[in-house]
Amino acid sequence: MTPRTLLISDLHLDESRPDISAALLGFLHSNKGRCEALYVLGDLFEAWIGDDESTDLSQRVAGAFKSFSESSQLYFMHGNRDFLLGPHYAELCGASLIPDPYILDIDAFSIVLAHGDSLCTDDNDYIEFRNMVRQHPWQKDFLSQTLQQRREFARRARQQSQTATANKASSIMDVNQQEVETLLSRKGKTILIHGHTHRPASHNFELQTDGEPIQASRVVLGDWDKSLWYAEISAGCIDLKQAPLSS
Repeated sequence: MTPRTLLISDLHLDESRPDISAALLGFLHSNKGRCEALYVLGDLFEAWIGDDESTDLSQRVAGAFKSFSESSQLYFMHGNRDFLLGPHYAELCGASLIPDPYILDIDAFSIVLAHGDSLCTDDNDYIEFRNMVRQHPWQKDFLSQTLQQRREFARRARQQSQTATANKASSIMDVNQQEVETLLSRKGKTILIHGHTHRPASHNFELQTDGEPIQASRVVLGDWDKSLWYAEISAGCIDLKQAPLSS
């Protein structure tokens, strides 16, 4: 069998969407033992307020991931919804936490992996919020609050995010192309795979390196709202694939 590496993001798992949870369990079952690694590039859950909150959903998902990890490597990256997902839950899943950005060297490729939210620099309000909540003192203070207080904060944050999103131009919430090029140039790479924007597509463009143009590409993973999206790296190709949430 040709070695395969899979990448997913933006599932936004929530008790209100059992269809997405079922799609993930089916995806893990059908790919168990059939890929070398799976990378989850953020926003696995709609909200994550700390590893000390255990729900039926989080336990079912952990069990499915743990079974999957018995035959494949599993990696989690933080997203803007689940940046508090910690080592305890990752261990329950059999996963390793990786930083954002992360360099994946595989086959003939050397790829920058990212969630994608840090590249949305035209959205000044979001970047300011992101910079605040990613600070250790803020997270330590937040995690010291009761579960009920944290749930209420998450509820209000989602409402505010939905209101803000409705009032922002679509272009503001996409990645900034210059930020993309700066990231690739800084890492010395020509391929970026990310999620976050919910705009699945493959983009080709030119990078200027020492005054010379070189071909580069950006693969955007889709969210699991109406379809199941994943990228597959196999046989020297990177393919963005879509499938129904339910078969």
